[in-house]
Amino acid sequence: MADKATQAIPDRIDMPNEYKWDLSKFFQQEEGWDTGLADLEAMIPKVESYRGTLGKSASQLRLCFDFMNSVELLAERVGCYAMLRYSEDTGSGANQQRYAKYTAVATKVQASASYQTPEIQAIPDETMDSFLESDDLKPFLIPLKRILRYKPHILTESEEKLLAMQIEANQTAKKAFEALTDADMDFGTIDTPEGKLPLTQSTWHSFMIDPNRGLRQAVYGQFYGVFDRHKNTLSTLYAGSVQLDKYKAEIRNFGSAREAALFPDDVPGEVFDNLIGTVSKNLHVLHEYYSLKQEMLQVKKLMHYDVYVPFVSDIQVKHTYDQAADVVLEALSPLGDEYCSTLQNGLYHGWVDRYENKGKRSGAFSLGSYESDPHILMNFKENVLRDVFTLAHEGGHSMHSWYSAHNNPFQHYNYTIFEAEVASTLNEQLVMGYMMRKTDDGKMLAYLIGKQLDDIVGTLFRQTMFAEFEDKTHAMVESGDPLTVDSLRATYRTLLEKYFGSEIGLLPESDLEGLRIPHLYRAFYVYKYSTGLAASIALARRVKTGGKKEIGDYLSFLKSGGSKFPLESLKLAGVDMGRPEPIQDAVATFASLLKKLKGLLHQK
Repeated sequence: MADKATQAIPDRIDMPNEYKWDLSKFFQQEEGWDTGLADLEAMIPKVESYRGTLGKSASQLRLCFDFMNSVELLAERVGCYAMLRYSEDTGSGANQQRYAKYTAVATKVQASASYQTPEIQAIPDETMDSFLESDDLKPFLIPLKRILRYKPHILTESEEKLLAMQIEANQTAKKAFEALTDADMDFGTIDTPEGKLPLTQSTWHSFMIDPNRGLRQAVYGQFYGVFDRHKNTLSTLYAGSVQLDKYKAEIRNFGSAREAALFPDDVPGEVFDNLIGTVSKNLHVLHEYYSLKQEMLQVKKLMHYDVYVPFVSDIQVKHTYDQAADVVLEALSPLGDEYCSTLQNGLYHGWVDRYENKGKRSGAFSLGSYESDPHILMNFKENVLRDVFTLAHEGGHSMHSWYSAHNNPFQHYNYTIFEAEVASTLNEQLVMGYMMRKTDDGKMLAYLIGKQLDDIVGTLFRQTMFAEFEDKTHAMVESGDPLTVDSLRATYRTLLEKYFGSEIGLLPESDLEGLRIPHLYRAFYVYKYSTGLAASIALARRVKTGGKKEIGDYLSFLKSGGSKFPLESLKLAGVDMGRPEPIQDAVATFASLLKKLKGLLHQK
């Protein structure tokens, strides 16, 4: 397919079917989804029927668990389909309506089941101890023990029902942000030597790596000019999201929103603090990176619109989608035949929605499903090497989902995001190593090392900066300080100055970046990208230098699904993220690569 950055963005209806994902395993016909949603809603009365019975016996509790599994399986199938259709065209009224219908029914289901956790936790300890010894409940011991762990944070039945009824309304800030930035914002076109080209959230990065500095400056100003016109709305939406995080943490008796966010994964606050503290102590290495980029670009001052340009900018790297998929599959061959043959089938036959169309959600993601295939949303650009790595990244998520679904019962196949970011970034590490081994061209090697450095900056350093930003904004709200346009921008600018150092020239609009980060609407999520990369660097080294045991350990980690807490499962795979050493080792890897790149670039 031709480079999507150099032609008009097509409507969804004009996108060839072979470039779209295949959702037929969810429902063969559109009417099947309507039936599925109706069936889900019809299950609500039976959900209610178990009220008051859960403490009678272990067998009665098992009946409830079995039925709720069937409810949640159907809800996942209906919800995944609605979410994927919405993502492929967020501007479609039909897609919006379908997703809204699902959300409304899912909210009713959750409200109807809201009595279950309080009722389980109200079972006397002596009775529950006997339940835990029962053969009836053996298949559900993991989710049951996790329910009991929440005992200090669960409210009364009526309070839980009220909270469940708020779920749909609580998505307003996030959904409004997505609608505004993905569908309503018009960034216009940019004059280039090739003619007028569309500026969108997806083409933004293509422009930011363009060697034409004047073009980058113009794109930067035009792009952030649109955000500037919406800054009051964006700041209000984010402030509302943070306030909601504070409210939910307080009513559940957590000390802070951060504590509430880390609790489900059983991650101590020290892990979060280790990340920010270790990265902060090593920012001099990041500043050296920017100094080298300034030297290579031969500019007096490296500006914020310069930081994404490759160190070696006159090498054109282009991959069609098929070529990118082939590279990914060859690079991942150490993971074994089953891994690669399964992924190959998925990449070529219906897992992936490949290219940008009007209204399509920006960026990329993978969505796993227990009864269907995992699916990958891409906005693939042939001239953006990053998209080859994005395909590998999302393929890692998808294979994690595939292994988990094929090796676990439904009740604990869902792994955590903390673990997910390891599976995705390890794939990127393997692809980079493969590309570096395949070239004997010093210039290409420099290009690839520079790309790896850029990726580590984007994942380890940049995501840590985002994590520190949300830590500060939540702390501000929890101490009674309001979040306003000015306070948000000032806080973000301070962090820009800290992480970029004096090497970077910031523009007046640079701090608007803090208002356009979608992951911040899922509080204390982005730190998992940083910790995931640190873990994947360590595990990729084990996979590449080890033998069958090391590969087996890693595949066992993928197969474990949600059967263990993430720090425990990663420790079995070979890395201890409860300590700062993996973060420090990742920084050391970055420093070593930077030294190697300096040597290559300074060769005469």
